Amino acid sequence: MLIGIVVGTLVTMRLAVKRGIPADFVYTTAFWIVLAGLIGARLTHVLDSLDFYADHPSQIFAFWQGGLGWYGGLLGGTLAGVICARVSKIPLGRFADAVALGGFLGLAIGRIGCTINGDAYGTATSLPWGLVYTHPNAYADPFVAGHPAAVYEIIWIVLTVGLLWNLRERLRPDGTTFLAMVAMYSLGRFLISWVRAEDTVLGPLHQSHIISLVLFVGAIALLARRRGHWRQPEPATQAVTQGESIGSDAENRTGYIDPIGESAARSQDGSDDDPEDVSEQAQNQES
Repeated sequence: MLIGIVVGTLVTMRLAVKRGIPADFVYTTAFWIVLAGLIGARLTHVLDSLDFYADHPSQIFAFWQGGLGWYGGLLGGTLAGVICARVSKIPLGRFADAVALGGFLGLAIGRIGCTINGDAYGTATSLPWGLVYTHPNAYADPFVAGHPAAVYEIIWIVLTVGLLWNLRERLRPDGTTFLAMVAMYSLGRFLISWVRAEDTVLGPLHQSHIISLVLFVGAIALLARRRGHWRQPEPATQAVTQGESIGSDAENRTGYIDPIGESAARSQDGSDDDPEDVSEQAQNQES
């Protein structure tokens, strides 16, 4: 986890500085994001296993023994980042785009640790790539082949970060990369949660299913709203378009076409002159 935090911070700093955000702000904010993220992640885990921690309250703060909910960390870290950006008057969307790529890359590295200790283990499987934990202190069921859910998540995050990294200069306005990252991660996490060994809370759905759906719908809605704003024409263009539309409608209803343009064209080449005036002009030229 520590390596993931360090790598995530360094990547975020690199991207943020390129976008004109001071490095000092990134380092200071990273501390608060990590602190709030740990609190949120632990709180989510405790609420998810409330029966156990009600009987063992001394274990609530023993986060070093495992038990961190990623979505709680995401919400806590996001709240801290928003507050720091507002207080320091840093463009929130620009900073969020940098944090999205660095933060989720750090999550992928942290999932390597989850794979080693069996923290995010999957349901039993007969597939050839099922993982079997033999250490007695592993969190997964010993000697039972299970889905490598953490590995699935690592692959999904790396693919998503790689895609958005290549598109980061094209995704505008600021904040689009962050929303796209949240939407894509939530989609992957929703699917992967089907093979994670977690307790159900609503029918067949796990807690992570519900949170994933909420975040996915919210991110997609915000992306659609921002995309609609991009497509709005400029006022002048919109006025011209409306004028052309009104004219076309009038022609379609009456079948009448305004001859002003044709009259002007005839006046320029003399085809609209009176015949008598043309004769007088010819006689004057001969005399």
